[in-house]
Amino acid sequence: MTLQKKTNETHKNPALLPTEQLIELIEYHNKKYWEEANPEISDEEYDLLLRELERREPSHPLLTQIYSPLIGNAPSVKHKKPLLSLDKVYSHQELIKWAAKFARTEDELFIIQPKYDGISALLEDNVLATRGDGYTGEDISDKLPLIELEKKDYKGSPFNQNARGEIIIRNDDFKNLYPTIIKKDGKPYKNQRNAVAGIVGLKDIKEIQMQGAKLTLIDYETYGKILTFSQLKDPSIWNKVVEELSSLPYPMDGIVIKLKDDNYAERLGYTAHHPRGHIAFKFSGARAVSVIKNIEWSFGKKSLTPLAIIEPVEINGITIKKLSLHNYKFIVDNDIQIGDKIIVERAGDVIPHVISTEPGIERKSPLIEFCPSCSQKLSIDGPELICLNPECPEIQIQLLLSAVRSIGIERLGEPTLRKMRDTLGVKCLSDIFSLTKEQISKLEGFKSKSSENLYNEIQNARNTTDYALLASLNIPGIGKNIAKSILLKYTLDDLRKMTIEDLEKIPGIGPERAKDLYSNLKENSELIDELSKTLNIEQSKGKNISKKTICFTGKMPMPRTYYEKLARDSSYLPVDSVTETLTLLVAMDPSENSSKLQKAKKYSIKVLSLDEWLKSIEADKSQENQSKNHNSDFLPGFG
Repeated sequence: MTLQKKTNETHKNPALLPTEQLIELIEYHNKKYWEEANPEISDEEYDLLLRELERREPSHPLLTQIYSPLIGNAPSVKHKKPLLSLDKVYSHQELIKWAAKFARTEDELFIIQPKYDGISALLEDNVLATRGDGYTGEDISDKLPLIELEKKDYKGSPFNQNARGEIIIRNDDFKNLYPTIIKKDGKPYKNQRNAVAGIVGLKDIKEIQMQGAKLTLIDYETYGKILTFSQLKDPSIWNKVVEELSSLPYPMDGIVIKLKDDNYAERLGYTAHHPRGHIAFKFSGARAVSVIKNIEWSFGKKSLTPLAIIEPVEINGITIKKLSLHNYKFIVDNDIQIGDKIIVERAGDVIPHVISTEPGIERKSPLIEFCPSCSQKLSIDGPELICLNPECPEIQIQLLLSAVRSIGIERLGEPTLRKMRDTLGVKCLSDIFSLTKEQISKLEGFKSKSSENLYNEIQNARNTTDYALLASLNIPGIGKNIAKSILLKYTLDDLRKMTIEDLEKIPGIGPERAKDLYSNLKENSELIDELSKTLNIEQSKGKNISKKTICFTGKMPMPRTYYEKLARDSSYLPVDSVTETLTLLVAMDPSENSSKLQKAKKYSIKVLSLDEWLKSIEADKSQENQSKNHNSDFLPGFG
């Protein structure tokens, strides 16, 4: 199956994708949008992919990468200050939860601005640069002849002006100019965003300029409203502001909300990905009003997810009968009950979700105490409602489904696994590998050809990697990435001999996770042995050379992600903890007595100040440039 075909079939429900395929899909769509200017999915659908990756791997580099069109040999421009991306919310309720964390009083002021749907750019001293990766962009000053600048109290030529904003095509320009503007392939541009990305990525604008193409650089401060926290919470005021901003003549995909007090926002600092004092409210699809008729609970590997059965509503030609309510906490926090009135939104014309609720006249609590599958008493773990019974039939099905996906048997979906369990007594992964073609043919709906296809796919999955096998065991905390880290140093046979100290030394694990992993690996040793006899396993140990590892400590002048990117560009692997195998510890103040510095001293690990480290990698980069005789993409540090 090609990636494009996978895209069409799976992007609508990213939760069903194995993590490696999810990452591959995100990278595919990044290329389609930024390099080819030919996006295949909507912003909302793309955001769903990112949110699913963030749920599984919050620190994955794809979540912090910022993309811009690739111009090829365009000069690089180092930004004086990082141009970071923003965290996102998708409902007014989510927005208020974010604002409540930072509003010091009901009168805290927030600036409300349009979120334009284009390409983020910076214009300074007649140099126009893309945001790039947030730290270094590409010089696209050759596009200035196509650009009109709009900023507060100014409209006209961009020359001798400064602006921080978005390159877009005005709604009226796209309607009037672009139907006759043709791309190199002889076709017109599909939409404004596609046109902006395509034109900015051109190496030569002469032809497109002759056709009358026009771009607009809209400064972020051109339009805005100021609301108090009290006003922001009021749905009627918020909806009015949204309506007003949405009427502006520009392509928009949301609204930016930020604290008016810049000093306070700066003191709040950053998360791993975003500034805390800013957030983006993303527009979604059309809405409709419905009523919750019932709430059912669906199973994951451990947790139960509430599913609302609603009075059918039609949005953009699609009838919606049910939708996810996320988790136990979402129901409790929003006091959602059977009989309540809800506003349903279809984000990206694909995924329906609840925007707001209103108590119904007759209400019934959907909360349950006992598992609908095995009748065992349920437990609450953070936001989730979980079943702790390892013999629960529904939990077992979900675990088996996860295992077959990890091992690479794509044809085996949940309905087929249920048939295998009920008809053939299949309970675990080894049972699946023992199935014959004749046994599979006994399953309802399986004819000769479909039985043969499934059998062949199962046999092909016998050729696997040791880390895929380890990930298929559903050990908490061991996905394919952690499994790879372990098996680059140890074999499957080594796992039963590993100590907690051995696990602590593996990048990405650390002391806290090591204890749980140690006991879980011991418990699964017999299962590993059993599967190893059945499968043809490719060993990872010794195949890859481990990177130098680096850890940072202390409050840095820039977000931690900035320095981690520099580290990766310099062939370091950033880690969160200090272990015996750490290569280098970089400290803002090496003289302080932090726990990381104490451990570094204990293990005789090299320690550098931030300034020393930045100078060292700059020197290394300079030497590299001299030997290669080409321009460098090195990002200077801030000392």
